[in-house]
Amino acid sequence: MSDVRCPHCGEVFTIDEASYADIARQVRDSEFEKQVHERLALAEQEKQRALELAEAKSAAALQQASAAKDSEILELKARLDAGETERKLAVTEALGQVEKERDALKAHLERALEDKASAVELITSQSAAQLQKAVAEKDAAIVEMTSRLESIEAKQELALNQAVTTVEKQRDDLKNELERTELEKKLAETALKEKYETQLKDRDDAIERLRDMKAKLSTKMVGETLEQHCEIEFNRIRATAFPYAYFEKDNDASSGSKGDFIFRDM
Repeated sequence: MSDVRCPHCGEVFTIDEASYADIARQVRDSEFEKQVHERLALAEQEKQRALELAEAKSAAALQQASAAKDSEILELKARLDAGETERKLAVTEALGQVEKERDALKAHLERALEDKASAVELITSQSAAQLQKAVAEKDAAIVEMTSRLESIEAKQELALNQAVTTVEKQRDDLKNELERTELEKKLAETALKEKYETQLKDRDDAIERLRDMKAKLSTKMVGETLEQHCEIEFNRIRATAFPYAYFEKDNDASSGSKGDFIFRDM
């Protein structure tokens, strides 16, 4: 517990620790807030003074810069006026010089035109006969060249006709040769076709004959034909190679088998 005396009436109060701490905190907060307001007021005053000082410095600097710019503008205007005056003077001088040269050239041109007219009159009066002679010579040359040109054209036309005739003859010869070649080719193809058709027909006939012969010959006939062939071939060399040999029929079947045609050698 703590005792607290009222500063106004002098009465003493007894309060607990929590209430005392709360009152102390309120007192501290009030003092702190008062100090904060005072410091804020001082800071605001310093800020205002700094702004006023900065504005004064800015105004002075701006005024100084404006004065410098005004001085520079005046200097440039003065230089511009001086340059304009010099330019006008130079233009006037140049224009005078050009006009002077123009007048001189004009006078020179007029004299040249007069001299030319005089020269033309003189040349015209002196060369009329020469001109007429030159015209006559040109006409004669034109007639001669025309005649030569007509002769050349006639020769060219004749040569062209001869060349066309030669080409047409060559064309006709080639055309006839081509037709003859095509005809020979067709004849050769026809002959070859007929030849192969004949060969095929002969082969078909031979096959047909063999088929017919095969159908007509029995197994026995084939064997007998073979026997006759063997005997004929054997008899050709029998006298020299096999004088005591011969082929004969075997009709004895006592041994269980029988040979149709047996070779015997004595």
